[in-house]
Amino acid sequence: MKLYEILAALENCVDQETGEVIDIEALDALEMQYEKKVSDIACWVKNLRAEAGALKNEKDALAKRQKVCENKADSLQKYLDSILNGAKFKDERVSISYRKSESVEVDDAAIDELPARFIKVEKSVMKTPLKDALKGGQTFDGVRLVEHNNIQIR
Repeated sequence: MKLYEILAALENCVDQETGEVIDIEALDALEMQYEKKVSDIACWVKNLRAEAGALKNEKDALAKRQKVCENKADSLQKYLDSILNGAKFKDERVSISYRKSESVEVDDAAIDELPARFIKVEKSVMKTPLKDALKGGQTFDGVRLVEHNNIQIR
């Protein structure tokens, strides 16, 4: 089997949308030596990780540009608001108007005085101290320390 055929067969074994292996039997049946197959798949993983990193960097750069545009638009909108001071404006390209809205503002000190039905409490587990407690011999119902064997490709 030629290299490009092997690569095409490898790609056909993986769902292009989700990245999940969809045909393990076909992946195992490829006419490749064990060492070459392992090496090729590991190199493919490295290439995909590098591509994902490049895409993340591009996404981050675009997110920064997006934030700059949003901040500039917000700043210009505040400037217009200060100039118009509630007055309407309209021409052939744009229409500016105002509408009333309501919002609730609560002082930090007032939170403790509110009835419980108006307070939202979110619970989350602090996993690092819990892990330390489990390693120290403490036990809790429904909680366990699980050891994983994670593959690393370099």
